[in-house]
Amino acid sequence: MKKLILAVMAVFATCALFAQDAPAPEEAPKAEWNKGITTTIGFSQLSLMQWAAGGVGQLTLNTYADVYANVTKGKIIWNNELQAGYGFVHSFDKDYLLKSDDRLIFDSKFGYKAAEKLYFSAVYNFRTQFADGWDAKHEVVISDFFAPAYTSLGLGIDYTPTKNVSINFAPLTGKVTMVRQEALRTRYGNAEDQFARFELGAQLRVDAKLEVENFKVGTALVLFSDYLNKPQNIKVLWDVNAEAKVTKFFSVTLRTNLIYDDNVLVPKYDRITNELYQGKGVQFKELFSIGFTYTFGQAKK
Repeated sequence: MKKLILAVMAVFATCALFAQDAPAPEEAPKAEWNKGITTTIGFSQLSLMQWAAGGVGQLTLNTYADVYANVTKGKIIWNNELQAGYGFVHSFDKDYLLKSDDRLIFDSKFGYKAAEKLYFSAVYNFRTQFADGWDAKHEVVISDFFAPAYTSLGLGIDYTPTKNVSINFAPLTGKVTMVRQEALRTRYGNAEDQFARFELGAQLRVDAKLEVENFKVGTALVLFSDYLNKPQNIKVLWDVNAEAKVTKFFSVTLRTNLIYDDNVLVPKYDRITNELYQGKGVQFKELFSIGFTYTFGQAKK
């Protein structure tokens, strides 16, 4: 009996010893979130009464919101960003508004780590505007919500040489141009009876940012080549956002947008005939404002 008790005690002691030496199971990686909202609003007003030097009273308003939710979990990254901006200029001697800014942009990038600084990736983009856009004389509508709207999905690789630079190459990218209003479809490359036009090609996107004390700037350059139609005609989309903080809640911002798409017709001026006509060309927009800025949640990384 004593031998049996000693044997049982020896078994329990051995199990306890092995239990102490056995390695603990690895914990599942925790999700690390970076999410928040940055809002900016700029306002100016000019009123004149019997002003000898002349001029026109006007009201200007610019608003912008950047909503972001980025998560990292083990080998997986998922970045999401929604940009919404609207601005207008209203002259008191006219009964309509002229848009100064109008954008609704959603970007999403999913990546799975394949090697150091290299990810397999899927990149999605959607871009349109909120309201009607008119020509310079405010006679003809030339854009509207979903007229046009662009959406794309690209599969490829993402290389991040530093935490502030991302280079994404998607050799398999599908892009759709949608124009809701029939009268505007030919202006953006679609046939009159074609709501959506599909393109298949390769896309290169470079994102970079720099932050020094109270100054930060970010830029995104997108190049797209359509395999199915004139692949040598590269489409260009280049956005730059710069911000310098003056105080805790007030900042100076500069946003520029450059677009070249040979399917899109833009207003051009013929210096010989002194007439406006529609043709291919570079689009450029610059918006400079001083206003109130506040971030809800975490600062964007």
